[in-house]
Amino acid sequence: MKHQVIVCLLLQLTFELASCMHIQTSQGSKVELPCYSSESDIAGANITWTFNGVLISATPQSPGSAQLIKNDFYASISPVTAASEGNYVCLAVWDQGEVTTTYSLKVGETSFTGSNVFLPCYLPSSSGVISNARWFKETGAGQRTRLNTEDVTSGEKIELLSPNEQDQTIMMREVATGDAGVYVCESVTGEKLNSLHLEVEALPTSSPRSCNDLVEELQPCQEENSRTAEPILRESITEFSMKLYSYLKQEQPSSNLLFSPISIGSILSHLLLGRKNYIKDLFISEKQKEKMGESLQMASQIYYNSQMNLSESFSRRSVEYYDAEPTKLLESSEENTRMINLWVANKTNNKITNLISEVSPNAQLIMINAVSFSGQWKFKFNDKPKKGLFTKFTGDLVRVPVIQSDKYQATMMYVPELKAQVARFTLTGDNSLYILLPHANKLSDLQQVEERMTDGNVRRMIEQLNAASPQTLEVNLPQIKLDVEPNMNVLFKKLGLSSLFEGASLCGISSDGDLVLDEAKHKALLTLSERGVDANAATSLSFSRSFPTFIALRPFIMLLWSDQADVPLFIGRVTEP
Repeated sequence: MKHQVIVCLLLQLTFELASCMHIQTSQGSKVELPCYSSESDIAGANITWTFNGVLISATPQSPGSAQLIKNDFYASISPVTAASEGNYVCLAVWDQGEVTTTYSLKVGETSFTGSNVFLPCYLPSSSGVISNARWFKETGAGQRTRLNTEDVTSGEKIELLSPNEQDQTIMMREVATGDAGVYVCESVTGEKLNSLHLEVEALPTSSPRSCNDLVEELQPCQEENSRTAEPILRESITEFSMKLYSYLKQEQPSSNLLFSPISIGSILSHLLLGRKNYIKDLFISEKQKEKMGESLQMASQIYYNSQMNLSESFSRRSVEYYDAEPTKLLESSEENTRMINLWVANKTNNKITNLISEVSPNAQLIMINAVSFSGQWKFKFNDKPKKGLFTKFTGDLVRVPVIQSDKYQATMMYVPELKAQVARFTLTGDNSLYILLPHANKLSDLQQVEERMTDGNVRRMIEQLNAASPQTLEVNLPQIKLDVEPNMNVLFKKLGLSSLFEGASLCGISSDGDLVLDEAKHKALLTLSERGVDANAATSLSFSRSFPTFIALRPFIMLLWSDQADVPLFIGRVTEP
């Protein structure tokens, strides 16, 4: 029986990826690699492709080599040969920034029975509603069978990972020798988008290595020189954060959004403690935590079933790196629910008192990460909030409490790379709140800013505002409270972590066998008031204009940033104050 694991990501405010895909296929297949998830996201970009460091031309140079099609957005290889194996890199550069996508293509590799296989396919850019692609398996003599990818529940043989999106990759669970063959992906109009040849062999007859063998081999690696490791870590955290935002905004295209990349990255790295070179996998180093100062409090905890063979090395590293002493679950579901919710309430100053409604009797391991931020404005707002009107996407006006100041010291500038007016508000503890304000209140205006929020553009924005001098502004921000719980199950699958739901071999946690992720939760609270950022969310307002103004009384994006650690702590979007 597979054991259940519940991962609860929670955070509370009081005021954790390279773009790379590994593809396996065999000779004779057809593969089309898109430069980015959406053509419209990089419209007008200058696109260049390289294969193993050599530029790819529009005309294939030899059998098995790639050619560029559809305005260079796709690199097409047909038919795939042994010479096609290698790294394909697309670089898209336009006025607002640049993105790089890397594919590692392996040819001739065989899938073994019992493993999960991913078959990639991407729809071309569409201005209307995206219709899911159709997948077929060729059965010979011109015959083929359509695969059922519609209206299937998680855990079935075939699953479409991202319905109604351009990424139409399917996952085939526990392949058998009978699953071998040619698989074709087509659009609803019959256009062939991809053709993949799947080879399946029986598992090797040699004895598989046990979890005990792997755990015994685990050795900590040496930490890299801090002069090089810390800048790389900062850039990786920012890239990871923007990747999370790009996925979450697809799930919630127009509603309020809030999450903590620090919390998500921290708990994922905690899960990876059983891997080799585990120190390199740690998302946040102790030095990074120290730099975040007293404003940010992070806490982790583990609860486990006493019948579970919890790894001693995992327990030791959990205490060493996360200060998380594994605690045994109690006998009843009610007792466990009460125990966990009390821990959560204690770590969030009683702001979150009922995170878990029930602990399943089958639960084997529960991991929790809590992040709490508290910061006050360095420059004060007026003590008494006033009333103002917030303009929604529809043009409707909503009366909201507003904090304001006629003579506020802040940095403000128009950032062309993002097409947004950006203001930086400094907070105690070497932190800043950045508010990105689109030029109008339409959904398309906000989406235009979001499409340009690459890690490179965001870091350049931070540098520009840090270099600028504060000025006297009239500032109006709406008083807001955000309480958001994004869909973490979908997010984990988009991050390529579907195996956690199927039975990942996390031998570093337990040698009993496969652990199955049963539920992943992430709860984010943010409040913005005249005192500062205090477990709720932020925006701006408008009155008399004796000074330059920054008025955020329409949908906007915000980043809570640690200036000392130089990483994002929280990212959110306010559309409904």
